[in-house]
Amino acid sequence: MSSIKISVIVPIYRIEKYLAQCIESLLEQSFKDFELILVDDGSPDNCPQICDDYAKNDSRIKVIHKPNGGLLSARKAGLEAALGTHIAYVDGDDWVDHFYLDTLYKLAIANDADLAVTGHFREFDGKIETIKPKNPGFYDEAKLKSEILPKAIFNGEFCEHGMSTYVWNKLFKKELLEKVLYDVPNDVVMGEDAAITYSYLALTKRLVISKIPLYYYRQRHDSIVKSVENPKTEYYRLGLLMNFLKTKLSNVLDEENLNTQITYYLYSQILVRSGGLIYNEKDNTWFNPFLKTEKGSKVVVYSSGSFGQHILSTNLKTDYFKIIKWIDVDYHDLKIGENTVNPISSIYNNEFDYLIIATINPSTHKSLKEELELMGINQSKIVKTNTNEAKINSLLNDLGFDKDFIFNQKTNNSLTPKS
Repeated sequence: MSSIKISVIVPIYRIEKYLAQCIESLLEQSFKDFELILVDDGSPDNCPQICDDYAKNDSRIKVIHKPNGGLLSARKAGLEAALGTHIAYVDGDDWVDHFYLDTLYKLAIANDADLAVTGHFREFDGKIETIKPKNPGFYDEAKLKSEILPKAIFNGEFCEHGMSTYVWNKLFKKELLEKVLYDVPNDVVMGEDAAITYSYLALTKRLVISKIPLYYYRQRHDSIVKSVENPKTEYYRLGLLMNFLKTKLSNVLDEENLNTQITYYLYSQILVRSGGLIYNEKDNTWFNPFLKTEKGSKVVVYSSGSFGQHILSTNLKTDYFKIIKWIDVDYHDLKIGENTVNPISSIYNNEFDYLIIATINPSTHKSLKEELELMGINQSKIVKTNTNEAKINSLLNDLGFDKDFIFNQKTNNSLTPKS
């Protein structure tokens, strides 16, 4: 029997700028009974050499060099080489606290848990935000089925997860993860973490969640989010993920609850990637989710994250809104079209019709709305997102998704945004 308690798996691709910090944070762990598996997924930069150099100086390190196959294939390759009884994933551009592994392992052992979860920090542009799970505590099988699973993907507020999708703030049992990970099709290249986390959760009997934040997630903006050039491909990939989740969770959730959770998850993913506006060729209309707004509205967009960037990119092609200003409290040097990110203090009520807070997280939306109110912004101008389930189901049907969330390319009607 292996004496290694934890195998830490780090998928690596084009992150040479951040890799050393990640590796150093793991080698300096207070917990010692672990191995570090660095999976070079055909990275074309200096990452392979960095991995090999560290391995020469520390016997705990294994390096796997493989042709590029994507994140899921890298996670699988690491698991195949793992000797530990437990598995932890760390992304190669992130880093962890000195007591990260020690805390996760003690949580798992003390509670005989199949899955241990911690909070995390979000680092963006040098600023660090603490993210704590909303439902800390211990859950046995009965409480998992009654309290966690029915709200894991969608907790009732659009669109917030009851359980985070990430695999990197969690400790898994290897024997259970092997039953899950190899079942995830390699074709799932969007939402890989969600596919792993939620299908694993369906097999979990004992869960422990701690509020202690010990993982540092680095949100990078060193490249602008690319606009969606082929929605058909996006929908096909999202359909693969959603159908996989429906299949894996159908034995632990009733059909109505499961369909609702996946419906809102799919809708949120389409919204973010489409920049909100979704063209429906069936009736030659745009689906505009931003209530009260209409074509030609003078709009301020708040948030320079992925959703905000997609809104700007989509509007650049469609000219649907007249975007007056792009703002963010974390404003930085970013430009899409003629729009650059400005501080929130730069806007005035009389220069715009509506303000779109570009987030699908209700807690974030609420806090940003409160900030704007303190700045004197008219609250009636801050728009909400359409979350009517009947309208969402009608939209998804028009786009070509069937009742099992499989995307039918022949019936899809919204492949290319039109102005």
